Amino acid sequence: MRPAVSVAPEPPAQWHRVLTLLADISLFIGTRSVWAQAASHRLVVAAVISVCYASILVCGVLALVVRRERSLARVDLCVLVTAVTLVLCTWVMNHNGSDEADLTAQAARELVAGHPVYGQPWPWLFGHTVALTPTVTGGYDYTYGYPPLAPLLTAPLLWLGHGGVPTTALSTAALIVGAVVLWRLLPGPWRPAATMVCLGFGMLASYGRLGYPAILALALLVPVVVRWPRIGRGGRLGPAGVAQAACLGAACAAQQLPWFLAPFLLAGIYAVRRGELGARAAGLVVLRVVGVAATVWLLINTYFIVSEPGAWLDGIALPLTQGAVLHGQGLVDVSLYLTNGSDRLVWYSYASLLLLGGLLAVFVLFVRRLGPAATVLPWLAFYLATRSQDGYYLMMTPLWLAAAVTAPLPEFAGAWQPRPRPLSGPHRRPARIAAAVLLLSPAVASASLAATGTPPLHMAVASVGRAAPTAVSRLTLRVTNTGDSALTPHFTLTRGQGMDPYWSVVRGPATLPAHATATYELRPPTGTFTLPRRGVRVRLRAFTPSPQTLSSTYIRLLPSA
Repeated sequence: MRPAVSVAPEPPAQWHRVLTLLADISLFIGTRSVWAQAASHRLVVAAVISVCYASILVCGVLALVVRRERSLARVDLCVLVTAVTLVLCTWVMNHNGSDEADLTAQAARELVAGHPVYGQPWPWLFGHTVALTPTVTGGYDYTYGYPPLAPLLTAPLLWLGHGGVPTTALSTAALIVGAVVLWRLLPGPWRPAATMVCLGFGMLASYGRLGYPAILALALLVPVVVRWPRIGRGGRLGPAGVAQAACLGAACAAQQLPWFLAPFLLAGIYAVRRGELGARAAGLVVLRVVGVAATVWLLINTYFIVSEPGAWLDGIALPLTQGAVLHGQGLVDVSLYLTNGSDRLVWYSYASLLLLGGLLAVFVLFVRRLGPAATVLPWLAFYLATRSQDGYYLMMTPLWLAAAVTAPLPEFAGAWQPRPRPLSGPHRRPARIAAAVLLLSPAVASASLAATGTPPLHMAVASVGRAAPTAVSRLTLRVTNTGDSALTPHFTLTRGQGMDPYWSVVRGPATLPAHATATYELRPPTGTFTLPRRGVRVRLRAFTPSPQTLSSTYIRLLPSA
């Protein structure tokens, strides 16, 4: 009788080893600076980080040498635990947050005290270390402008400390939970990617420490996006589908970014279910999803709808209506940095909305091809927006990963696509290309109008008052309105990117008529403006609210002898 032959276990795929190694390597980024910070006065934290260094090194070795898939899965878990530990250590060292954290924590305090939350200015929260949001009206937005879930969840954490500390604790915890949920929901070999994208690189963790409500929204969207084309399969939501719809509603009650993603997910669900069940059953599935999501959203917002309906509505729409000045890394940089401004800034907003609508229409027409990109397409619209900072893109990148792994092209193979006669005839390929171009061309035209606008104000320095050889205390300008509309200018000087606080107008007309010239005397907001080192260019900017325009010019302010 022959002895039984043992079969060796299948070794892990090489790409799985590489993915584990990359996740492990990503934990190095930013860790040294936190260790150096802790070593000076928090030795326990520094010691924990040193242990994490040892874990990273050991996991790196094990990722390359373990022989079984189960052993590599344990290494993946160790990398995740190490990443969570590093995120917590970094939060311990840096937890004061940003303007968003301070506003959310203050909203929570007002909520606990029974005071109104929306429409209430809190200027004392802002100082030299907290960023302001300037508007084209010459002022700043000091109010809370997000849906209420973050303050509701921050309220029980107010005991943690002053300022934005409770909010940063909430958003950091939400990021960790979201990372763990994504790690658990992904297939085993793909789990290191969740660690890398959510907690590695120091990218999203920094937004968590800043207290961004979008991180809470991200954590709620993770279970929604994982295997989202299967929502409503067979015509039933089931417990998992109900939970996904509830998380979608909660995410929409946490921050505004999910509002832009939801139409793409709903359109995709309808297309996939219609291909499986037909139009009526697919419509019922989508209605159930919307019903559950809307119910959860309303439950979270009910107190504010009843107690302060008008202020609540204005508050949750504030990022869309506040008229904040141009800022970001998108197309607005043409008017901000490459040219001297534009008299058609509002067309950036039109272009963004038109691109969002055009992308949604193209997505519906070609869902079998574009289905996996549903979690990426909405953010393209922000590239054309007046506020196009990269946080709008990168804070949602874990959703890209979730869709790439769990919503691949085969999931959409049978999805329904509307096919009007011109798009299904003998020349369907050119017709479909033409349809896509036609749907996106209004956004391109609007963006071109905005970027090619001309600055309506011509500005020149008439005289400079100095408090010291390198400090300006007064600036006199000669300003000409070359446009056809009366303008109300608000002035500032900037060095590099971003925008410094507005200067006060102590002499000069509030409104400059069309084709008129006037003299303006300006004072710095802090009393003096310190000149930068030689080689740094100073730019004079003037924003006007109605119509929204920007006029800029470089000026020479050299130190006096």
